[in-house]
Amino acid sequence: MSLSKKQIKYILSKKKSTSAEKIAKELNIALNEVKKVFDSDDKTKPPKYFYIILISLPFLFFIILEICLRIFNYGYNLDTWVSATDDKYMLNPDFARRYFSNVKSVPTSIEDFFDKEKKPDAFRVFIVGGSSAAGYPYMPLGSFSRYIRKRLELSYPNNTIEIVNLSLTAVNSYTIRDLIKDILEQKPDLILIYAGHNEYYGALGIGSLEYLGSSVNLVNTVIWLNKFKTVQLIKNSIKWISEVLSNKEEEQKSGTLMSRMAKNQFIAYGSDQFNAGINQFTQNFTDILKWITDKKIPIIIGTLASNLKDQPPFISQKINKFPSADSIFKLAENEYAKNNFRKADSLYRFAKDLDELRFRAPEKINYKIKELAKKFNIPVADVDSLFENESPNGITGNNLMTDHLHPTLHGYQLMGKLFYETMHKMNYLPQGVHTVIPFNKQDSITVAQFPFSDLDSTVADYRIKVLKNDWPFVQPSLNRPYSSYLHPKNYNDSIAYEIVADKMNWIKGHELLANYYLRKNNMPGYISVMNSLISQYPVIVEYYDNTALELIKRRMYDEAYSILLRRYKVKPNEFCTKWLGNINLSKNRIAPAIKYLKESYEFNPDDTQTLYNLAGAYALNKDITDALQMINRCLSLDKNYPGAENLKNQLLTILKKR
Repeated sequence: MSLSKKQIKYILSKKKSTSAEKIAKELNIALNEVKKVFDSDDKTKPPKYFYIILISLPFLFFIILEICLRIFNYGYNLDTWVSATDDKYMLNPDFARRYFSNVKSVPTSIEDFFDKEKKPDAFRVFIVGGSSAAGYPYMPLGSFSRYIRKRLELSYPNNTIEIVNLSLTAVNSYTIRDLIKDILEQKPDLILIYAGHNEYYGALGIGSLEYLGSSVNLVNTVIWLNKFKTVQLIKNSIKWISEVLSNKEEEQKSGTLMSRMAKNQFIAYGSDQFNAGINQFTQNFTDILKWITDKKIPIIIGTLASNLKDQPPFISQKINKFPSADSIFKLAENEYAKNNFRKADSLYRFAKDLDELRFRAPEKINYKIKELAKKFNIPVADVDSLFENESPNGITGNNLMTDHLHPTLHGYQLMGKLFYETMHKMNYLPQGVHTVIPFNKQDSITVAQFPFSDLDSTVADYRIKVLKNDWPFVQPSLNRPYSSYLHPKNYNDSIAYEIVADKMNWIKGHELLANYYLRKNNMPGYISVMNSLISQYPVIVEYYDNTALELIKRRMYDEAYSILLRRYKVKPNEFCTKWLGNINLSKNRIAPAIKYLKESYEFNPDDTQTLYNLAGAYALNKDITDALQMINRCLSLDKNYPGAENLKNQLLTILKKR
């Protein structure tokens, strides 16, 4: 060990003695002390705990920092679940911020709820995927998951049905892999997956705006780190410094999330990027399916359907040994015109695969889905084949697709039916109970009672128009304001416009339209819109109460009864039990009348109408003693209650004759 000249000069400058001998002696002592530090034997080495503390200090710092950030509620809460009510969970609206850093508004789920404590009679199904699993453009009510929920509710009315759709726009297998362990902790009875279209441009995909690299393990590690607020602090600091140095605010791209996420627009068929996307899907789904099957949770995975016949390639170039996508698409059209439908189908699929804008999953994704399903011995809902069979000449087009890959409302209902029938085939439906509707009649009844209003339909229509007036359907220079192609013709349309333009949320729009219909005394319209609200937010009891009250005012008792029954199942109260009892009594259904009126009496023993009607129900059931008890209480509260004295006299007369 030697000291530099600068160090020697520093030591010499501190010495008071000027004698060369003393300076040399002190210098020698200093050198020996330094040497001891670097050349000491085992007896003089610091203890092991010194190194443990030294290594632990950075980790301790970040742990304390993370705790402090959480205490002071810094940044976003990125937990998977948040409370929707005191006893129900929903997917955190900020959950997707784990994967999106370069967009301000992140996608959210269609807001399905489930009990924090699973009920013994509950049948709980989780659904994961991208926008086509979420039901775009018919969100929130048009997804295939809503078909499944409606059919289960009709067929198993005594079960608590929880169909929880967690699908998000512009996400891929990275998100599903990150989410699946949290799903497994919630005791699912079944998991359904429809995913793969977003593998390239979905968050963190190989061609995404959020791209982090082709290493799947690295990306999954970053996703895990993103859950910590310390990482949020670091990312926000870097972003702030970058904006300060560049002296400008971050520019936000306009257009749909789909168009904004496609950072790398050109991914050639068979290229390294193409293969990296397939590998990403395979590696992530291998983990996903292994974790699920290890827990012995039933699972069904769907193949992916695309618009083959009526969606030309978005980006077409002749690269290396492959022809251009456009040339193959034209060949497919020629073969279709010649009625060579089998050959046309193959060519349409090849054209889709050659399309360098990978918004539609390549055929290899469906191949991998079937390969992995076979490996893990899980059933496949072959949506691709279903759509072929339901399409003219066996080739899927605009008959079942709204755009390049999102199904029509009928298409989503077909998907729901397929998944449901696969559940039935695999014996995955609620066990130990019988359906109240024969299996062969369930589909038609489900479709007939599917809650979807005219407003929902108009919103979906406008969403598709917005999508097709944005890149890649039109060039960026041709993007036009909504007002140039969305032309509302009535109040319903004007509300749909406000919703699509993000000037009004879905709830507010439906509430406004419901009140409009009520003012116009358009009760079918009012009921349709309120059914949409109730179906979307079954935990908001005010929707049931307000709707039933308006129907009762108009003596629409049959319509009110179905609303009241649904309210009763969510949370019974004085109002719904009273009117369920009253309506049953008016229909001479004595047993249920007594049941509900007794419950209403327990909620409020001072309601004279309930007391009078319960006395009448007991009288019709020949329970004269109970009837007298109720009518006497009614009269004690209001001695002039209409008909009460007369009923009491009749009861006393009957009692005397016994």
